Parts: sequence; structure tokens; C-alpha cells
Amino acid sequence: MAELIIAVETADVRFPTSLDLDGSDAMNPEPDYSGAYVTVRTSSGAAGYGLAFTVGRGNEVEVAAVRSLARLVVGLPVEEVLGDLGAFSRRLTGDSQLRWLGPEKGAIHMAAAAIVNAVWDLYGRREGKPVWRLLAGLSPEQLVDLVDFRYLQDALTREEALDILRRAEPGRAQRAEQLLSEGFPAYTTTPGWLGYSDEKLVRLSQAAVAEGFTQIKLKVGADPDDDVRRMRLAREAVGPGIRIAVDANQAWGVPQAIDWMRRLAPYDPYWIEEPTSPDDILGHAAVRRAVAPIKVATGEHTHNQVMFKQLLQAGALDVLQMDASRTAGVTENVAILLLAAKFGVPVCPHAGGLGLCEMVQHLAMFDYVAVSGSMDNRVIEYVDHLHEHFTDPVRIRRGRYLAPTAPGLSAELHAQSAAAHRFPEGAVWKRKAA
Repeated sequence: MAELIIAVETADVRFPTSLDLDGSDAMNPEPDYSGAYVTVRTSSGAAGYGLAFTVGRGNEVEVAAVRSLARLVVGLPVEEVLGDLGAFSRRLTGDSQLRWLGPEKGAIHMAAAAIVNAVWDLYGRREGKPVWRLLAGLSPEQLVDLVDFRYLQDALTREEALDILRRAEPGRAQRAEQLLSEGFPAYTTTPGWLGYSDEKLVRLSQAAVAEGFTQIKLKVGADPDDDVRRMRLAREAVGPGIRIAVDANQAWGVPQAIDWMRRLAPYDPYWIEEPTSPDDILGHAAVRRAVAPIKVATGEHTHNQVMFKQLLQAGALDVLQMDASRTAGVTENVAILLLAAKFGVPVCPHAGGLGLCEMVQHLAMFDYVAVSGSMDNRVIEYVDHLHEHFTDPVRIRRGRYLAPTAPGLSAELHAQSAAAHRFPEGAVWKRKAA
């Protein structure tokens, strides 16, 4: 009898990170890192895990969106799904009625990401490979079959995508071995949360350099005088040879972003991240022209591959920051990596959050092995929060991600962690309410 998907389970899992202001920034002053946690189960007893990241309230909306999509998945033959993951992704993102809620953006698109990522996790476990190695082992033809080129052809054709992948093919094995021996460069946001004291900022910045990081990131955007002071303290703490990126988390309008960055420029910021509305492609382009040579980075709130296409076409970014659960998971991110390679823009994934470091490391490593073939100016964000709750947590050594070797996408939570942090009935939330 054929193996079937028999259940798509989801849970509202939240961690009270607001208690210590971990994750605090100009737009999210008191976030509780959370996720709509998804388990896809099959009739053979196998399972795959994924999640859509949120910052607390509203996580119940994400859970409801997953449940709405589940009816499109339950009952499908596993071999059919894994045999055409491009079609499976389009099944979730192209439903004629649910598409009206997007299309391809917002809560319903992120719910699709959680399910798609869970299925890729299932696939990796089935093949006994981490997802970065699973992807890097597919042929160029299999990889382009994942991509929906319908809205991309004016920027990237199937033939161009094949050429990119074929050029990278000869060095795949060597680059995979290099990843396993050396890891992938990281930068850390841990020192820079907006709610931290000056003393904590300086202490954590110095600790990051001692741990081997060559780039840190500070949150900015609440008060210009505070940001100038904090940037000066961070620069004094780490010295001139360490890159300091800054992140406004969409707090500014375009003129304000330009003025604010001119005040920070004497302290040599490496990039400004999300300087304005994530939907404002022309605004990002205007900021980029005005603040150069400071780079513009964006992508964690970019809804889909079409928006990334337009950001690249408009010359609106220097650094592309894909996210593991904002667009429709692994499958759509393959298309985004190919777009970045076509335009010659480095990918520095957004991470942190809940499980984002764990999942997105696979995408960056696949990019290195099979797409761009380069680590130049490429770093994966790292935040030192909540990894202990995962069965295959990220591993960092001397400022580099060590390549995961366990099968899957590294997205499975320990059962006791998921149960304790389930909202509102988990033990952690019951204690907080009391």
C-alpha cells in the first residue's frame, strides 16, 4: 500500500523572550519569539518538522492558517509529493480561494513555508541527509524543476538558471568537504538588541570578537542621539577591523533613513538593514544611492520571489537577506538564490528568531556548494537564543556555523520544550500567568 501523508499537526509555541528584552528593536520592543510549529506525519510512522516564526501575539493566526492549508496535504501519496516538490509548493501557494488572502504573502504564505519546510525535513530524514546536502546532490535539471518561472522570466529564464547551476557543478564535492571541515562564516546580533544597556552592549560586543566573530549588528531607529552613542561605544569596543552592521527594522521613511545614516557614517557602519518599509522597492534604491558606500541590506520581510526580483532589477540592495519561513520555504528560496546569483548579489540570510538559524543555514550552505560557489562577503546571522530547545541545534565555532550532519532541516523541537511552551496551556505560560 502506498505511503500517505495522514496528518499535518500544528501547535502555538511561544517563548517569553520579552522578559529580558532579547530580540528588542525599534519596531518590536518586547517580542516573544514564537512559532506555528508543524509536524507532517505519514502512514509509515515517519515525520517531518517545520515552523513559521512570529514574535508573539498573532501566532494563533499563523496556526489557523496552517490548519486551513492542511486539507490540501492530508491524503497525498508521499512518493508523489517528494517526486515533484515544485508542484507541491504550487499546490499550497496557488489554491484559488486561499490565494485571495495574499496572493503569496502574509500569514497564509508563511503557513505554506512551515508545511513545505516540514516536507523537506521529512525528505532529508528519508534520504539520511541534511537538507543542504540533499539539495546539493540534485541535478541542475531537478533543481530548476522546483522553480516557478512564470513571474521571473523577464529577469531569470530556465536556461539561465541551468547555466548557473551547471557552472557550479564541477566543484560541488570539494566545496561540500570544505564546509564540513571549516564551516560557514557567521555574524552575531546578540550584542545589539535595542533594549540592552550600554554596559551589556559593550560587554557582549567584546565577547563576540573574542569568540571569533568578525561582524556584529546593532539595532537602531528609536532615537538618533542614542544610536550615535551606542554606535560609538560599539566601535570603541571592537576596534576598526570588525564590521558593524545596523538594522532599523523598517522604522524610517526614506529622507529620515538618509539623514540618520549620515549621522552614523563616522563610525563606519557596514550595512543598513531594512532602512524603510520592506515593500518600498524604489525607497530602498533611493537610500542605497544616498548612503553609499554604506551597503543596503533587506529581505527578512520580503514577501516572495517576485519582490526579490524587483529589488534586484531596481538596484535597490547590496545584500540579499532571505528568510527560511517568510517566503514559501526551501522551494521558493531555491528560486531566490538563483535570482541573487544571476544579479551577482551576495546572500546573507536573516536568522535568529525561533529555529531560523537552524533552518536557514541549510540554504546558505546549499548556495555555496551548488549555486554561487562563493563565501565572499557572505555571512549567516547568528543569535544566541533558544537553540537548546532543538534536537539538532546550530553549532558555532570561532565565528562560523559548523555544517549540520544530521538528516533533515534541523527544525525539530524537543517534545518537552514544545509542550512546556505551548500557549497558553504550557507550564511556562501557566507560571507566567500566576
